[in-house]
Amino acid sequence: MLLVGSRREKGRRRGRKVRKDEEGDRWGAIWWYSFLVKQMERAGPTFIKLAQWAGSRQDLFPDELCQRLGRLHSNGKPHSFRYTKRVIERIFQRPFDEIFEEFGHEPMGIGAVAQVYKATLKHDLLPPGYKRAKKQATRDDATQKLSKTLALSYEEDVAPPQIPTNSVAIKILHPRVEKTIGRDIKIMRFFARLINLIPGAEWLSFPEEVDVFAEMMFSQLDLRNEANNLSRFEQNFARRRSAISFPRPLTQFSTKQVLIEEFEDALPLKHFLQLGGAKFDHRIANLGLDAFLNMLLIDNFTHADLHPGNIMIKFYKPSTESLLSDLFARILSKFDSDYAPGQSKAPATADDQVDQSIVERLRPLRHDQDAWLDELDRLDAQGYQPEIVLLDAGLTVELTPLNRRNFLDLFSAVAQFDGALAGHLMVERCRMPDLVVDEDVFAMKMQDLVLSVKSKTFSLAKIKISDVLNKVLMAVREHHVKMEADFVNTVISILLLEGIGRQLDPDMDLFKSALPILRHLGRELQMQEGGGMHVPKKEEFLRMLPMLKVWLYMEARGILSAFTDAKVSTVDAFMRYGWHSE
Repeated sequence: MLLVGSRREKGRRRGRKVRKDEEGDRWGAIWWYSFLVKQMERAGPTFIKLAQWAGSRQDLFPDELCQRLGRLHSNGKPHSFRYTKRVIERIFQRPFDEIFEEFGHEPMGIGAVAQVYKATLKHDLLPPGYKRAKKQATRDDATQKLSKTLALSYEEDVAPPQIPTNSVAIKILHPRVEKTIGRDIKIMRFFARLINLIPGAEWLSFPEEVDVFAEMMFSQLDLRNEANNLSRFEQNFARRRSAISFPRPLTQFSTKQVLIEEFEDALPLKHFLQLGGAKFDHRIANLGLDAFLNMLLIDNFTHADLHPGNIMIKFYKPSTESLLSDLFARILSKFDSDYAPGQSKAPATADDQVDQSIVERLRPLRHDQDAWLDELDRLDAQGYQPEIVLLDAGLTVELTPLNRRNFLDLFSAVAQFDGALAGHLMVERCRMPDLVVDEDVFAMKMQDLVLSVKSKTFSLAKIKISDVLNKVLMAVREHHVKMEADFVNTVISILLLEGIGRQLDPDMDLFKSALPILRHLGRELQMQEGGGMHVPKKEEFLRMLPMLKVWLYMEARGILSAFTDAKVSTVDAFMRYGWHSE
């Protein structure tokens, strides 16, 4: 920070071509960023976690620093197998050899707070109900699935019911990790209070941010939280026509120290990003986007750690047999008073299972791109479809009623293309409105951003969401608009998913993917919990009106797009001439 001179000059002296994103910043700051990252890496796993968390706070820190902090990985040291064995025997209350058919002594993964093993549990230890089928379709889903099958289109087909196997993943906390993290948090709090005394640093409110980080870390030290999150995600997605799954936890054996869950034998998303996904790129991108929008807008329960390392891919082949038997069960269920939606009368068959041999066929090909793509083409020709598996659900975001209302109000302002209102709302409802610098200028910047989006069509091929949100975060940082952590986490998740989606499918259409979600919100406005008609109050209707306008616009755009692209541009013209925001 104390060094002077531009990075451009430094690059010329050393014969290095200066990157475009380095223009305008001092090279002294870059030296300081590198030094800071190295010291945090040396300080241990808790500080590495702090660096990773800080790397996601682009509302507080410069982009260059966030990028460097985000590259740090938790290279934790493994604890002994003796400790693992002792903990497991205490939980199961029986000798180790009587618990598992097989147990891999080498950890599959080692993190800052825990390490993970793969094992095969003895059959008699599986809890009752653990092997119930996953992904049971609802009554409406079965009818829609049949129409898709008869049309020979599997584009939006649901994954068949799946039965977990005896293979499990076992996550075990490191010994004394809670004591270590507690000590490190005390050190962080001391320096946070010290920095807070510096004039001009109050708006960063480092003591409060350390408290947020501490809460996040300590929540990961009770693995029962992750088990409950996995169960909740499975319940939320069980009723949807979406090939998204989560490992099923064995909650009976999960404790504060140990998490036992279904082992998902799947391929990391990074293989598809590096080698290509052939004809599956579009499908994977839209599956991931649909899952995130459902979590954010419908469930208000969002996976907060959706990086490529936590996203896996496996394959299934839609089963006509299970489709027809399920539909038949739905018809019979109309005469069965004990029938509950989402519980199929038709048992899952072996043909319904995800084909694990596909994963074994693809795994050896990850070093040969041509062979990899050829095999994916063969799978597509054979009718296979990808399914996304989301892992590591220890971190989630659930907006409080107040923050959810703020989020919906902000969404409404943006949907009306009233950027100035959105800017003023962000200031009014931020954590420290009194410390905001130049509120009116900030609101004008938001208006310029929104108008730049309004002048274009609703296609991600033309609108880079990451560019827009990065500019928002930059303005937030420049004007000291202190946002709530869960709001920022949501924005960062959108940035991350947009980047992944664009790598897979450059023409991914965000608003087309959001259309089913908007339809669902429309139905929620009309129906009460008991199923009766609901006439919304005037205030509620006015708040939802901008969303309904987006819905109507997208419905019209979708209908016209079936005829000709020229007519779509006519619909988009309504956006430019203000119909949508009147």
